[in-house]
Amino acid sequence: MDRAFNIVYANEAAWITCQTEPTPRRHAKCYEAFAHRTDPCGTCPAIKVFEVPEVQCVSCSGGGDGTACGMQQAFPLTDQQGAVASMLVLFESASKTTHSTPPNDISILPITARLGNLIGQSQIMQQLFDMTRLVADSSATVLIQGESGTGKELLARTIHALSQRNQQPFVVVDCGALPETLLESELFGHVRGAFTGAVANRRGLFEAANGGTIFLDEIADTTPTFQAKLLRVLQEGEIKPVGGTRSMKIHARVISASNKDLAELVKGKMFRQDLYYRLAVLPLYLPALRERRDDIPLLAQHFVADSCARHRQVVRNIDEATMQALSGAPWPGNVRELQHYIERAVVTTTGPSLVCADLAALDEVADDESLRSASRGAVAQAERTRIVDALKKTAGNRLKAAKLLKISRASLYNKLRAYAIE
Repeated sequence: MDRAFNIVYANEAAWITCQTEPTPRRHAKCYEAFAHRTDPCGTCPAIKVFEVPEVQCVSCSGGGDGTACGMQQAFPLTDQQGAVASMLVLFESASKTTHSTPPNDISILPITARLGNLIGQSQIMQQLFDMTRLVADSSATVLIQGESGTGKELLARTIHALSQRNQQPFVVVDCGALPETLLESELFGHVRGAFTGAVANRRGLFEAANGGTIFLDEIADTTPTFQAKLLRVLQEGEIKPVGGTRSMKIHARVISASNKDLAELVKGKMFRQDLYYRLAVLPLYLPALRERRDDIPLLAQHFVADSCARHRQVVRNIDEATMQALSGAPWPGNVRELQHYIERAVVTTTGPSLVCADLAALDEVADDESLRSASRGAVAQAERTRIVDALKKTAGNRLKAAKLLKISRASLYNKLRAYAIE
């Protein structure tokens, strides 16, 4: 239901067990349809979902004037900006029946299949949930690794929400989007006159996150110079603004993330080893979607319900054949790609269910991925041959080989490792 307690969607079991009228009023307020009242329930505990942003779930033991509808639990549903736009309510009728929901109905997520806004019931995700709960209240640094689109920022926000710092700021920094000079100023701040354009003192994001959490995304894309300065911040627990002379103590928890294997970058001298050990005190790995295919039906159903609510449509189902196609697709963009794909299908099609015809582009996704794989394989083979040839011409001198290939020495090292060239 939305903020005005209008029912956006209720499954058939809800209408069958809770509606006594011969013709159900499916466009009604929750208290009209399920509590059979003409005015709102004054003591409904579910209102906390809208009033308190930090609330992840509201539970009620039942009974009393405010739970006449039999509400058991309420969960917030957020929009793209993170604001609570609607809520999902699980209730149990006082007069239980044996009616079952249709097999393709959008089911309510089991409590164990969700942690914050993370969704997953596969073994690998349940292990991640357990580890996340353990590390949440620690002050140690956390390193989250995983492919693009797996939800690294979502995991970082979940850690912050479960910690004792959840009332303090959560600050996100995209390290790969800023050049080194601007990144240093953004994180540590600067004093007036530190550089051209610094017309006033400015506090950095570390200071803004003081007492809370700072999330350093794409940490692998930073330069060695910046890595050295970040290492000092982690070791000393203090920052010095650009152009400043005085240091400032900070107490922000650092969570970093990378879609690259930092351990491999350390071996290739592409990332500072001492910084890696500072960042990876508590390492977490977010699996790719292909590693947790059991979660695809759960994610797909959630995204359909969320998209339908956001675009003011009646919630639609996914038929069995389509769900199998979704579960078998490669999803190189991981959860983010699945979410966008389903939203596009919801917006551009009609009907009570999403069928394979609505998601016909799945075949194109698979074919395109196969074509890309073949192309990448051909390019890789040609590239490997050129590298081996360059090494032979330079008698194994990597610096000369890199110059001959017109690439940096670091790029050559990465390719040597990728192509297993000794």
